[in-house]
Amino acid sequence: MADIRQGGEEDLQGRRAIVVGASRGFGKGVAEAFCAAGASVLAVSRDGRALAELTAVYPKLQTAVADAADPSIPGQLLDRHQPDILALVAGASPLLRPIHHQTWDTFSLNWHSDVRIAFHWVRETLLKPLRPGSTVIVMSSGAALAGSPLSGGYAGAKATVRFITTYAQQESQRGGLGITFKTVLPKLSPATSLGRPAVAAYAARAGLPEEQFVSELGPAATPQSVGAAFVRLASSSADGEAREFMLTGEGLLPLPTT
Repeated sequence: MADIRQGGEEDLQGRRAIVVGASRGFGKGVAEAFCAAGASVLAVSRDGRALAELTAVYPKLQTAVADAADPSIPGQLLDRHQPDILALVAGASPLLRPIHHQTWDTFSLNWHSDVRIAFHWVRETLLKPLRPGSTVIVMSSGAALAGSPLSGGYAGAKATVRFITTYAQQESQRGGLGITFKTVLPKLSPATSLGRPAVAAYAARAGLPEEQFVSELGPAATPQSVGAAFVRLASSSADGEAREFMLTGEGLLPLPTT
C-alpha cells in the first residue's frame, strides 16, 4: 500500500479536540497543529508551566493540568469538552538500560503509564460514547514492531496500546458507534526529549557515532510533522480503510491489516 505524504493544510474548523500529553515533544506538536487548523483544543498535561507557554502563543487554547493516568480524569474531561477528536500522545520516558540492569519497577514503568492511559481514555470513549463520526488517534511506537532492548517493557507496553486501540475499533463496529480509532507508530527520532537519549543509547550499543546512527535511521519525524500527520488523520479520509500507520519524517505508511 502506498504511503500517505503530508498534503496541504487541512481544515478542522468547528471541531473540538482533546490532546493528552500536550506539553512537550510530539504531543505539543499535535496541539499546535490542531490549533493552527482551526480546532477548539483542550490541552492536557501535568506540566502547568508548559501549558501556560502554549496558551501564550495560542490564546484560545484551553488547558487542563491533570494526570492522564488518573481513571477519574477521562470521563470528566470528555463530558466537559465534548470532543469529536481525541489524540492520546502521553507516555513515560523509559529507563535506558539493558534488561539485566532493570528492576521490575523500572521495567514495568510504561505499563503503569502508557497502557494505563490508553486503557482508561479509550474505555471512556466507548462508554460515553463519543458522537458518531468522532476520531480517536492513539500514539503507540515503532518499538511495538521492532522491540526495544534498552527500554525494559516499553515495546511490550506500546504493543498493548496498539492492541487496545484495535479492540476499541472492533467494539465501535460491533456496536454501530461510528467512532474511528487509529494507531500511529512513530519510528525512533532524535527530535524530542524522549527520543534524543534513546538515539544516543542505541548508537552507543551499536558502536556507531551518533551522527552515523541518525543518518541510518532515515528521515526523522518531528513535532511539526507529527502534528501535520495527526491533523490529516483527523480531517481526511485519504487513508481509506487503514487504521494503523508507521510514521517517519516522510509521512504516514498504512500498515497491512492483520
